[in-house]
Amino acid sequence: MNDALCLQYVKTTTKMLMLPLEDAQAARVAMHLQRTAAMVSLLDSAGLDVHDELAEIYCPAPFPAADPTIVSAGLSV
Repeated sequence: MNDALCLQYVKTTTKMLMLPLEDAQAARVAMHLQRTAAMVSLLDSAGLDVHDELAEIYCPAPFPAADPTIVSAGLSV
């Protein structure tokens, strides 16, 4: 996406979301958006597999009533 299209996207989106944004602010948002897109492009081209991801997969904590450690510790929920 080039500079003009990115700026147009930011301005259109802010109007749709009814966010008050001045032209200078929109230009800065567009600049950061393009920088983020460039980083994404670099990551996409790195050819990493799922097992290369170091971050843990999100696993929500068990519901308190289903957690045996809460019951055995005598804690009330």
